Amino acid sequence: MPLTLQAPLDMHLHLRDGDMLNNIAQHSAKTFPGAIVMPNLVPPLSSKAEVIAYKSRIIEAMGQEQFTPYMTLFFKPSYDRAFLESIQDEVTAIKLYPAGITTNSEGGVSGFDIEELRPALEAMSDLEIPLCVHGETNGFVMDREAEFASIYESLASAFPKLTIIMEHITTESSVALLDMFPNLYATITVHHLLITLDDVAGGMLQPHLFCKPIAKRPQDRDALLCVALSAHPKVMFGSDSAPHPREAKEACGCAAGVFTAPIALQLLAEIFDTHGASHANLQAFVSGNAQKIYSIDVPQKKILL
Repeated sequence: MPLTLQAPLDMHLHLRDGDMLNNIAQHSAKTFPGAIVMPNLVPPLSSKAEVIAYKSRIIEAMGQEQFTPYMTLFFKPSYDRAFLESIQDEVTAIKLYPAGITTNSEGGVSGFDIEELRPALEAMSDLEIPLCVHGETNGFVMDREAEFASIYESLASAFPKLTIIMEHITTESSVALLDMFPNLYATITVHHLLITLDDVAGGMLQPHLFCKPIAKRPQDRDALLCVALSAHPKVMFGSDSAPHPREAKEACGCAAGVFTAPIALQLLAEIFDTHGASHANLQAFVSGNAQKIYSIDVPQKKILL
């Protein structure tokens, strides 16, 4: 059965740089005419010039494909209002990483002292620049996201007008936060709607399913499915598609990241169909909710599956 989607969006995408960017960029653009692009390059994007230059490289790598890169900046507590005002027209969001918690995040935030973060986050709030967060501590791997919940609560309470996106949530506890704070939103990946930790490490280790946050328990996956399939207005699709060279994935010390860009939209359509969810809910999950949350204009492009 043919399925048409209007302007599906990927609200969390890694395109890398150099040869990797040129090799994988068009896989996303074939089915997603727009995406939020992550800033954790080497070095991470932390200036206006770096954002503009990277955006130009992305557009060049897309060739003839219609694609809008919604750019992000790597969060630093030192950003002041003048700097944020100068860059707000070039970025759609700013991404906060806890230091060293995932790929290329060593320059992230080492502590979550609200008063230290306040100048930058209050300026972002006033300027209506959303904050995207990789929400994990450095605790036991299965507890890292749940442990971060108290930090989300502190941020949401301290900055009630700041739009905060909990990126690639994987737990039932993160889902519960959506209805507790009006300024908390979330992205959900397709792989976390499909797999649990058992798929990653229950038998033979599956390096191509290893990511951060790692897949959790069946009840966590079920909670994600519930809000995604019902198109909860505070969730949206973000693939977190994260390519690595084969030698980095199929190796001792396997790199974290699941590369789903070529098949992400097709997998989502299959999941929604299998569970009897409506076309309208799929459209909201892959586009409508994101447009409202981010207040963005999107390319008018229809995708036929």
